[in-house]
Amino acid sequence: MTVKTEAAKGTLTYSRMRGMVAILIAFMKQRRMGLNDFIQKIANNSYACKHPEVQSILKISQPQEPELMNANPSPPPSPSQQINLGPSSNPHAKPSDFHFLKVIGKGSFGKVLLARHKAEEAFYAVKVLQKKAILKKKEEKHIMSERNVLLKNVKHPFLVGLHFSFQTADKLYFVLDYINGGELFYHLQRERCFLEPRARFYAAEIASALGYLHSLNIVYRDLKPENILLDSQGHIVLTDFGLCKENIEHNGTTSTFCGTPEYLAPEVLHKQPYDRTVDWWCLGAVLYEMLYGLPPFYSRNTAEMYDNILNKPLQLKPNITNSARHLLEGLLQKDRTRRLGAKDDFLEIKNHVFFSLINWDDLINKKITPPFNPNVSGPSDLRHFDPEFTEEPVPNSIGRSPDSILITASVKEAAEAFLGFSYAPPMDSFL
Repeated sequence: MTVKTEAAKGTLTYSRMRGMVAILIAFMKQRRMGLNDFIQKIANNSYACKHPEVQSILKISQPQEPELMNANPSPPPSPSQQINLGPSSNPHAKPSDFHFLKVIGKGSFGKVLLARHKAEEAFYAVKVLQKKAILKKKEEKHIMSERNVLLKNVKHPFLVGLHFSFQTADKLYFVLDYINGGELFYHLQRERCFLEPRARFYAAEIASALGYLHSLNIVYRDLKPENILLDSQGHIVLTDFGLCKENIEHNGTTSTFCGTPEYLAPEVLHKQPYDRTVDWWCLGAVLYEMLYGLPPFYSRNTAEMYDNILNKPLQLKPNITNSARHLLEGLLQKDRTRRLGAKDDFLEIKNHVFFSLINWDDLINKKITPPFNPNVSGPSDLRHFDPEFTEEPVPNSIGRSPDSILITASVKEAAEAFLGFSYAPPMDSFL
């Protein structure tokens, strides 16, 4: 049987019509699960997407995607699903949409660049990663995890925001908030340490961000001054979610050995299962560093530093208040079951006497004036970025897609490893 239809501008066979109906039935089943990826599948079905009823469903459902995804997250994905998330949802974004102006950071897999969007005239920090480098180190799951965590951040004030992401055959592009107040690490290097009120303000904003991630069952795992930025007013912005672990329930554990040596919790070094309290250990280490100028168990000899973390008692000099001392002792408790935050997570940190001067509602609404203002004059003011980065020339390859003639088999393999990486917010978020 063949059905003639104007909408399809051709023939719609019985088998194709059955396929379209099957897609619609599955769509209704998945309304409350993985809706974003499923809409992408429908949009890529040439017969289904031309049908007027399908178009109306897509039109109605599109603005609801992030709301549904965050309110009703899908079940924990399998390892293969973490990498292959379905067809690209933002096929039109490309490197040539941007003027890449300056290198403002570097990492294991690529660079972070200050870029201006040609059409919007807006400034962004664009993180450009080399697929081959990621695959060589088998880090694709961490990269996709970073993208997933960025998608779950519904504009928390102290977490960097993802505007959209896209990819070429050989590179991944994260288009992020541009934050130019400098790394906390940069300011600590310049000033050696902070006075207690300033350290308290930063620690409160960091704790708020970590508490929010924990509420989404995400453990951050890599808190350190290099991953903590200041915005143009002086508020904290947490960035770099590459080591985040998703789907860790309140009493859940994981066992991957990862992090930064100076900030590793004892249970991680012991290669024991660990939980979200690793983040509170790291908060203690960062607070200690803000007050004293060095991480708590620091040694130039890494083996000695690891031994200190595992066995050396915490030593606190007398130049801090009793409440700061008590908080550090609670956060830097070697036994994670007795660590501050082990029972009630962020609530325990929030209610500690050290933070009694903090109005948490005012903090989350940015009504507390930061103790330090970076005094940047505008997006082009790069005074708080390391000249090691900003003086480096912007590579020509950053702003263009590879010539299809030159794409090798390895590049094609890399292209296929990151299906579903691209992301675009629904249209109403641009209004």
